[in-house]
Amino acid sequence: MRVMIIGGGKVGTYLANYLISEGHEVRLIELREEEKQRILLDVPEKIVYIGNGTDPDVLEAAGIRKMDVLAAVTGQDEVNLVATGLARFEFMIPRTIARINHPKNAWMFTDVMGVDVALNQADLMAALIAEEMSLGDMITLHKLRKGKFDLVEEKVAPNALANGKKLRDLAFPSQCTIVAVLRKGELIVPHGELEFQTADEVLAVVHKDQKKELARFFDRII
Repeated sequence: MRVMIIGGGKVGTYLANYLISEGHEVRLIELREEEKQRILLDVPEKIVYIGNGTDPDVLEAAGIRKMDVLAAVTGQDEVNLVATGLARFEFMIPRTIARINHPKNAWMFTDVMGVDVALNQADLMAALIAEEMSLGDMITLHKLRKGKFDLVEEKVAPNALANGKKLRDLAFPSQCTIVAVLRKGELIVPHGELEFQTADEVLAVVHKDQKKELARFFDRII
């Protein structure tokens, strides 16, 4: 995958380094010349371009027309919004991702403005804290379809409703599927005869509105 990152701060540099380690082709654009030496401590010089990520000429020079994804992760919402808009409507990039720094600006980061995925750090943090308080041991591993569905992990408690029951005998939420079960270091592919045991780690994809309903099958009964 070919990814262009706008913003060479800590987030952008870390993202670039991670994507490179995963074998992806990366271009990183940073406005501030004085930041270049810091950036080069983590990523190769050949991928770094100094310039304005909202300047079409700079984007062209960095090879935006060959990119599959553009991720705008600067500390300025207006820059991220303009960069993703240019990528989508001027250069027809298939996928755009934007970082939201200030939650009050979230309403602008929409498909109409050229943003496929908006990452609101404050909302993500608040949601995770709320989940930890209300969903026991359930952990959200990944959000799918712009947050409509979640990939979650839940550990089976000793006296949970699901403990000792077979998968086929449990009426899980309508928009939920059990993806896998991890048991004593082994991966088990779910089937109707699978019997849940204490400490099983259950991976499931579930609609965000049905997470509490799913959690009650695996959490301890008080």
